[in-house]
Amino acid sequence: MRTPTTARSAVELDDVDRSILAALQQDGRMSNQLLAERAGVAASTCLQRLRTLQTRGVIRRFTVELEQAALGYQLQALVSIRITPNARARLTAFADQLASDPQVSQVFYLAGAADFIVHVRAGSTQDLSDFVTEHLSTNPIVASTNTSLIFDHRAGSNPL
Repeated sequence: MRTPTTARSAVELDDVDRSILAALQQDGRMSNQLLAERAGVAASTCLQRLRTLQTRGVIRRFTVELEQAALGYQLQALVSIRITPNARARLTAFADQLASDPQVSQVFYLAGAADFIVHVRAGSTQDLSDFVTEHLSTNPIVASTNTSLIFDHRAGSNPL
């Protein structure tokens, strides 16, 4: 699905970089001044370090975590998808199609029993059923699906 890339070596981080990253993992909206205080460096040094971490690909993007129920999504599910063997050439297009659906929050391309796992949000069981039926089961490249409801979710701490 992906074009091969050159292996990327790990970026060397010092204690200041690690302090900056740890603080941002707790609060991505932290001001540069407070971030600099937490890291024990001048604000100008902190800003330069932050830009360098972004340029070197350590920080890919800044995001916000949304409360799905507050947005009307009462259910979340992980849908495992197995693709038909003759559809391998269309994996990228299929993944892009899934990722563009507003009910889909994440798409994972896998090795193993399933080819994809899709994190889906739904307002009701009927909405979830409609998603699986209309977007997956009727798609000719989908061999099978297996849906698991998410009861609760805990994000990992992502230690450095």
